[in-house]
Amino acid sequence: MAHTAQADDGSGLPASLATAWGLRERPSKGPRPGLSLERIVDEAVRLAASEGVDAVSMGRVAKGLGASTMSLYRYVGAKDELLILMQEAVTPAPPALDPDADWRTAMADWARAQRQVFLANLWLLRIQVSGPPASPRGVEWMEYGLSALARTPLGEGDKLGVLMLVGGYVRNEAMVMSDIDAAIRQRGHTPDEYLQAYARTLTVLASPERHPGVRKVIESGVLREADGPDTEFDFGLDVVLDGVAALIERRTAGG
Repeated sequence: MAHTAQADDGSGLPASLATAWGLRERPSKGPRPGLSLERIVDEAVRLAASEGVDAVSMGRVAKGLGASTMSLYRYVGAKDELLILMQEAVTPAPPALDPDADWRTAMADWARAQRQVFLANLWLLRIQVSGPPASPRGVEWMEYGLSALARTPLGEGDKLGVLMLVGGYVRNEAMVMSDIDAAIRQRGHTPDEYLQAYARTLTVLASPERHPGVRKVIESGVLREADGPDTEFDFGLDVVLDGVAALIERRTAGG
């Protein structure tokens, strides 16, 4: 593995991320005419979108660009660094924060906007979270979340914890629902057909004596028809934000 070059600006960032922040000039000439950091990242994103993030490697990206693998290391020090730059490339700026919005409305907007980014780029969900935000866009989204909570009595550590909690919910829900949707489509079913088949299976497997809770779900009819694509997400988000509201009440009372 190639050594990741560090910028000399005191940020501690890899050179390519320092470049993204404007702390370092972009290489003006590469070892191959026309090669650039933007083209490398664009090719990597294309690969991830068409074949999945596991298909992305320095070798595959170089092949797609008609360049040698070693020539890429002038711009990107390692694959992990490339993955961060890929996330940066497809992540838009966060929504504008309404200065009159209460914390709950602002955090709900933040969560829904993040979910849309994931749903538009499902390969992002397969990138392992390796640390706190360090790219320009990542820090912008972090700033939005902290600003949304600025008028609450939460301490700075509490605010970061809330961002991790809500952001983790968004990421997990998007991953689970996209996996379920992919499995349903692979079987050639609609969501309603899948639920009805699942209900029939549970009816055979679950006995009233051993699984009374499961039987109540079956008999309630909730498995007969799939909810809208946002219903489950909105339910979970409300529950998570209810927990944040309880924390804010506790901090307000001095707890």
